[in-house]
Amino acid sequence: MSAPPLKALVFDAYGTLYDVNSVFEACERRFPGRGKALTELWRVKQLEYTWLRSLMGRYEDFHKVTEAGLRGACNALGLDLDASAQSELLQSYLRLSTYGGVPAALKELSRRHQLAILSNSSPAMLDAVTAHNGLAAYFRAVLSVDAVRVFKPSPRVYELAPRHLGVSPAEIGFVSSNFWDAAGAKAFGFYVFWINRFRRPREELGLSPDREVFGMDEIARLLDSGG
Repeated sequence: MSAPPLKALVFDAYGTLYDVNSVFEACERRFPGRGKALTELWRVKQLEYTWLRSLMGRYEDFHKVTEAGLRGACNALGLDLDASAQSELLQSYLRLSTYGGVPAALKELSRRHQLAILSNSSPAMLDAVTAHNGLAAYFRAVLSVDAVRVFKPSPRVYELAPRHLGVSPAEIGFVSSNFWDAAGAKAFGFYVFWINRFRRPREELGLSPDREVFGMDEIARLLDSGG
């Protein structure tokens, strides 16, 4: 099925544009032989804590959630996280690298569409990582859940995009590599591209993305071809 005419494309940040596993080197440097386990569990805790805080109605910004996730992961792995290591590892989240092909795809897509980021992250973290990768010029808006003080997949978060971009949900293509985020965006009413970079199975959430792709470059080709 062809994509409908889309006026804007809205991107998740972490795991979609920015590679959360690029903190591995910092984790491994601080905890030799445990870097992979810490990198993976830190991300799990980070996400779990956003969902739990939303359900409890106890919002804290993403920097604090990321810090708590790091401490929780280190506690679970029996790692001694001192103040110096905590500071260094949190700073590494401001310097995440992009996935391959992301800058080129954004450059191509920005020629025909409004682009925006819609993220769980705090404004300061988003500004830092976007500037670090030289991507700020491609985005009309960089939107944070901080404006509504609840995390994805709350509909209140997705509503920020049409409100700020001045287009209807049906005219927005939402792009995420996180299936739970893609499902939340689909439930809200966006046309959804799920980037399944690692060929993972779909989650059983009762919703499916409109298009499954395996890299950012595919989105540009699909839209150019009318597909």
